[in-house]
Amino acid sequence: MNDKLPLRRATVHDVARQAGVSLATVDRVLNGRPGVRPATAEKVESAIAALDFRRDLSASLLARARDLRVQFILPDGRNEFMANLADAILRRARTGIAERLHLDVVRVKAMDPAALAARLGQLDRKSCDCAVIVATDDEAVRRAVDGLARKGVAVMTLVSDLPNSARKMFIGIDNVAAGRTAASLMGRFCGAGKVALIAGSLGLRDHQDRLAGFREVAAREFPQLELIGPFEAHDDRGETESFAAGLLRDHPDLKGLYNMGAGNSGLIAALEAAGRAGKVRVIAHELAEPTHAGLKSGAIDVVLDQNPDGEIRAAVAGARALALGHPVDPHAEPIEIGIFLRDNLR
Repeated sequence: MNDKLPLRRATVHDVARQAGVSLATVDRVLNGRPGVRPATAEKVESAIAALDFRRDLSASLLARARDLRVQFILPDGRNEFMANLADAILRRARTGIAERLHLDVVRVKAMDPAALAARLGQLDRKSCDCAVIVATDDEAVRRAVDGLARKGVAVMTLVSDLPNSARKMFIGIDNVAAGRTAASLMGRFCGAGKVALIAGSLGLRDHQDRLAGFREVAAREFPQLELIGPFEAHDDRGETESFAAGLLRDHPDLKGLYNMGAGNSGLIAALEAAGRAGKVRVIAHELAEPTHAGLKSGAIDVVLDQNPDGEIRAAVAGARALALGHPVDPHAEPIEIGIFLRDNLR
């Protein structure tokens, strides 16, 4: 006779104790809500793995007739932030199999609404429960999202939203607030003078919103700034370098430059080639390898960041809730905007 008692199932209290955090922090990580530092979230996830913690929600998923399948559709190319998102998805996918959760990443041509719409048209309820997309603000994509919803596949937007569509929720930062923040900082840095604006594409809602927020604060609080642009560089290193080099050549009195998209390695190269690195105030987005290096060298003054791991946790939590028929808030709390300077880099 085996007289060993069965092990007690781990609880959220055990996870909190193991990770050395509060119950509220554990709840935020489990439900993909913002406000948790990446290092703290990693402690919680390590505790979950060490204790083999299983949520009741996971048990509910296990009771479903089939696994939960979530497909992330990301732009291809050399956008470092999109690569970081893909890495975050793959990390989460490794721990999801035990919960009958399958995460796939598909890349489509960047800033090509037709390619994104075509990919959405290939999905159906048999192969996908939820599609998470970086949306292009385009009518063809909107129709594809609405058609997919009619097939019974939930759609969530990630990083860049698609309002007035059948998407269930948006996961990302408040991009209008990000643009306002950039303008507020730039106005304080420059005081007056010319500030150039570079976007990836104004067909992306996140870039539209950043531009709107920047213009709003610049007009209201810093009317002495002269805005040049925006120019579309399609998040491409070469195009961004070319635009920046032209701006630096044509405007020797340029005081600031705000890059709303990617291609920051090209921006840094142009500044260095012109001998203007550290002399033009620069604000960029997403803490990736090029922007980290730019902060360290002084070529970039501020990076406004969003947390890829936090966004993927929120997307998975939303997909689970939708699969179980639980309501989700289409206007969920935005991902926190991180503000990085050389002085607070890790």
